[in-house]
Amino acid sequence: MFHTTGTVKTAHAAKYLQQLCKHFAHKVPVKFNATTGDVSFPTGPCQIIASDDGLTFIGQSANAEGIARMKGVIIDHLDRFAWRETLDYHWQDHADGTAP
Repeated sequence: MFHTTGTVKTAHAAKYLQQLCKHFAHKVPVKFNATTGDVSFPTGPCQIIASDDGLTFIGQSANAEGIARMKGVIIDHLDRFAWRETLDYHWQDHADGTAP
């Protein structure tokens, strides 16, 4: 299993969490509330957590390509929703048995 943890700083984390989850829910199963979302991407599950200073994404997939696709979808959509600000993403990827 492959894993990724991504963070992005933004003062609008809760707003973007809601937008992402509502948008993704048109295509895949999603459960969310004001501070967390669980998205069932075809490549694997991803949890989104909103805090006061940013978003955290915790995803997993059966392969590295699935992680890359998941990150691409998240970045593409969040960049569109957050077009007024420049976001700086930080990702840590690892496979089972390796340190993040």
